[in-house]
Amino acid sequence: MAKFGKWIGAGLGAFAGGPIGAIIGFTIGSMFDGGQEAVKRGTRGGYSSRTTTGGYVMSLLVLVAAVMKADGKVLKSELDYVKKFMVHNFGEASAQEAIKMLKDLLNQTIPVNEVCLQIKQNMNYSARLQLVHFLFGIAQADGHVDPNEQNLITQICNQMGIGTSDFESIQAMFVPNTDSDYKILEIERTATDDELKKAYRRMAMKYHPDKVSTLGEEVQNAAKEKFQKVNQAYENIKKERKIA
Repeated sequence: MAKFGKWIGAGLGAFAGGPIGAIIGFTIGSMFDGGQEAVKRGTRGGYSSRTTTGGYVMSLLVLVAAVMKADGKVLKSELDYVKKFMVHNFGEASAQEAIKMLKDLLNQTIPVNEVCLQIKQNMNYSARLQLVHFLFGIAQADGHVDPNEQNLITQICNQMGIGTSDFESIQAMFVPNTDSDYKILEIERTATDDELKKAYRRMAMKYHPDKVSTLGEEVQNAAKEKFQKVNQAYENIKKERKIA
């Protein structure tokens, strides 16, 4: 709880005065020991231009709640996906507290556009890309991405200022089609081998886990999944084209 409590305080500090701070502050008031004190500490600061692990995790939970409710039902597979992610990256104790918070958030009305605007103003682009990757993972937890969930994630991306090519690249990692590998690398099937290699180097640089190193080792480890999908797409195309 101590580690998660620090994230709560940091998250509130990063997003004090906006919709995320209000949502999280309301949620933790009666959930955790010392919750009110965390609110007081967190709301002293105001906006922060630097993305913290706490701010990232709180933003993630708020958006996850919105996406999970988009198709009108909350599935155990989705909760299990969140818990597995949290356990793997943040530990069992923090995962348990995160799930408690998420269940409460699911009962709240999430002002998605306002939340996304606040994230855009306070979180760097690489961290926002990582949020989108996780949201698609949640949507696909039951084996397919529901159209309502996909539409909401599209809306979230638009509001957070995610470029169309970047959105389509991440979407292709979870919604396969005949050109998924090319979509992931943000190129057309007609691209030359040289253009393919340049695209891979560009995408490998964009999605490298070091891009979110400021969020801590836990988030950086989670970013490796996206990076691995870029590598796999490149290998698939090389195999298809018989490139050594």
